[in-house]
Amino acid sequence: MNPITAQIDRHAQALSLLSERQKVLASNIANADTPGFQARDFDFSQALEQARGNPSSSMSSTIAKPTAPLAHDPGPNTPTVNLMWRTAGQPTPDGNTVDLDRERANFADNSLRYEATLRFINNDVKTILSAITGQ
Repeated sequence: MNPITAQIDRHAQALSLLSERQKVLASNIANADTPGFQARDFDFSQALEQARGNPSSSMSSTIAKPTAPLAHDPGPNTPTVNLMWRTAGQPTPDGNTVDLDRERANFADNSLRYEATLRFINNDVKTILSAITGQ
């Protein structure tokens, strides 16, 4: 049964990471007007590789130094992510590093990836069910 469920497990890891990233991006958007707020993000590809046991050294150029782990407990099945401070594209007088256009674009992209992953899981489950029922 392991080869059958392995694909679903990989999608579940991605779904968990996408959910965590959505929370981080939503926090950035919510704090767009907070003076001194430092936007955060994590490299989704790198986090997914680490969750699957394939550490990668690639790093996005939009993120800088590491921050503390997530402030909340993401749960036992959620892979650990290393949040990074996002470097400001255009400095603001109040020290806020949130670029609202970039955050909205990242939020929309992440939402589409989440939906696509859900569809992959649904299709995998339908395939397994049709194989079990012999249809």
